[in-house]
Amino acid sequence: MRRSEVLAEESVVCLQKALIHLREIWELIGIPEEQRLQRTEVVKKHIKDLLDRMIAEEESLRERLLKSISFCEKELSTLCSELQVKPFQEEKETTVLQLEKDLRTQVELLRKQKKERKQELKLLQEQDQELCEILCMPTYDVDSTSVPTLEELNLFRQHVATLRETKESRHEQFVNIKRQIILCMEELEHTPDTSFEKDIVCEDESAFCLSLENIATLQKLLQQLEIKKSKNEAECEGLRAQIRELWNRLQIPEEEREPVTAIMTGSKAKVRNALQLEVDRLEELKMQNIKQVIETIRVELAQFWEQCFYSQEQRQAFAPYYSEDYTETLLHLHDAEIVRLRNYYETHKELFEGVQKWEESWKLFLEFERKASDPSRFTNRGGNLLKEEKERAKLQKTLPKLEEELKARIEKWEEEQSMAFMVNGQKFMEYVTEQWELHRLEKEKAKQERQLKNKRQTETEMLYGSAPRTPSKRPGLTPNKPGKVRKMNTTTMSSATPNSSIRPAFGGTMHRSPVSRLPPSGSKSVVTSMCSGKKTPRAARLRANKENMEFNGSMLSGGYSGSTPLQHNCSIKSIASTYSEFSRELSKASRADATARILNSTNIQS
Repeated sequence: MRRSEVLAEESVVCLQKALIHLREIWELIGIPEEQRLQRTEVVKKHIKDLLDRMIAEEESLRERLLKSISFCEKELSTLCSELQVKPFQEEKETTVLQLEKDLRTQVELLRKQKKERKQELKLLQEQDQELCEILCMPTYDVDSTSVPTLEELNLFRQHVATLRETKESRHEQFVNIKRQIILCMEELEHTPDTSFEKDIVCEDESAFCLSLENIATLQKLLQQLEIKKSKNEAECEGLRAQIRELWNRLQIPEEEREPVTAIMTGSKAKVRNALQLEVDRLEELKMQNIKQVIETIRVELAQFWEQCFYSQEQRQAFAPYYSEDYTETLLHLHDAEIVRLRNYYETHKELFEGVQKWEESWKLFLEFERKASDPSRFTNRGGNLLKEEKERAKLQKTLPKLEEELKARIEKWEEEQSMAFMVNGQKFMEYVTEQWELHRLEKEKAKQERQLKNKRQTETEMLYGSAPRTPSKRPGLTPNKPGKVRKMNTTTMSSATPNSSIRPAFGGTMHRSPVSRLPPSGSKSVVTSMCSGKKTPRAARLRANKENMEFNGSMLSGGYSGSTPLQHNCSIKSIASTYSEFSRELSKASRADATARILNSTNIQS
């Protein structure tokens, strides 16, 4: 049982007790029945009025709740439609009071959402209006009378954020352009004369309209100022180049150049005017020293000819270079030619530098080739020979590679320019081929000369005998000692015919004999050749008789008669008993010696 029902029963019991208690009081007092009836009627009436009023109030409450429910349902439906949210779903088995409360709470919530959306829409519209005025753009199209949806608000927020980013970007761009414009105006000494220029320089940055048109106008103004500034800088730089060139041509001393160094930077109007005055002064001075200037230009022309690999015909094609009539016309011709050559060199600078690099590598290659044929390089002091061979091997790899790179670059350039790239009056690859051919011919010529020289030397040796050689130490041989006479088969040979030399045979090599050795004092030995037909001063002083041979101990008349004993270079295995046998042995030994020399020469060349 509900507590309200229990409370109602208790109320009824309480009322009954109250009536019983009243009756007891009335009995005790002695109130008659009629008055009791009247008093009971009064109690009944009071109780009934009270209950009627209470019932009326509760009925009124019910009516109000029902009306509120109806109103909330209507408003809730409208709000759901405006806010585009799902309709409110009533809970099953709910009381009127709870339903009214739920509906009222939902209505209040939707009202709050509607108010917030309207406020945000208004704020976004204000921001959009402000940004659009600054950017000179149309406002965002949105219905301000209706409640915006969440998607519409999101799109509006993104639009405003984009406008804000655009504003910041354009403002930054405007500030940068403005700063550059002010710098250019200061550099050009330009005063703002138009209203737009004044707005840029003088007006507040926040008040400037950041429209695309204004930004484009700003950029156009900056470009115009930069072009004007570039022209001024180019003009000033050209004037400075003229001044430097005239200084060099006129050979102006440094002390006269120093006062002008202050205007050698900058491009302001006063600097340009000062540079022009200096150029005019130097031009006038140039006309007064026209011969010296032309000679200076000719030196520069010769340098460019070398750098551009001009042939002699190309150099002679410029006839004014050889003229001695120093006039203003001749000077103008030289000026025009030096400008043309300078531009020509700058246009082909990379190719000329590549050709120059090849020239240097080629000269180094020829130097290595020359050293390779020099026998003295085998001294190899300090490891130079090994270092030279490494550099030579490296150069032999890089030189063909450099030629191929230059060939490809030159072919590409010739295809683009539709003209031939000339070096010393001919195409570069033809020039390279010619240099290789000349090198081959020189090697062939040197080879033929060596062969001819060896042939002549062989013939000379076969006819007169070979020159003495320093004997090498061999096993089984002991060096000869001064003062001793070599014995062969118990026979001592110490004389020779007047016009021939005694040459013992050892190992297939013949040596001239006799050879005199000085005492061990560090002096070099003196070689006396008897087959050449020439007399040494010492032999002349001896006045030996060439026809008569006189045996005197170990000396032969007509031989070497110095105080130092004779000494042979090596031992003699056999000796002829007669002069004819000795001649045959001498011829065989000479031929063997010549053959050995040819083999040794061939090995050195290879």
